[in-house]
Amino acid sequence: MRAVVQRVSRARVTVKGETVGEIGLGLVVLLGVGAGDTRTAADYLVEKTIGLRIFEDAGGKMNLSVAEVGGALLVVSQFTLYGDARRGKRPSFDGAAPPEQARELYEYFVEKVRASGVRSETGRFQETMQVELVNAGPVTILLDSAKAF
Repeated sequence: MRAVVQRVSRARVTVKGETVGEIGLGLVVLLGVGAGDTRTAADYLVEKTIGLRIFEDAGGKMNLSVAEVGGALLVVSQFTLYGDARRGKRPSFDGAAPPEQARELYEYFVEKVRASGVRSETGRFQETMQVELVNAGPVTILLDSAKAF
């Protein structure tokens, strides 16, 4: 699994003009599921994401997690994180999981975040969405369950 994690002061996702998920302070997580991913990969990314110490403490140092600052997650499925553009100019998405597998692991990821006590909002799986966010910092972290980066 792969995630692009952005620290935000606010964010929302809309589908056909309807707001389906919205948060204030927290993290936007663009989540991609790879063809070989498992619940173990999701467990790793959940723990890593909610444990990231990328919020500032009283001394201005990035030392606090999203839970410690009372923040929330906005998790948006994004298969394009598995786009491979190394050959040619049209990305190949062969590395992305099929929709059924991706949906199951995406929903599992969100359930695990919620079970940890961190509020989590979502987009809509397999829908065209508009994601608006204010990246605070900016802070953007790339995570990969295979530890490719």
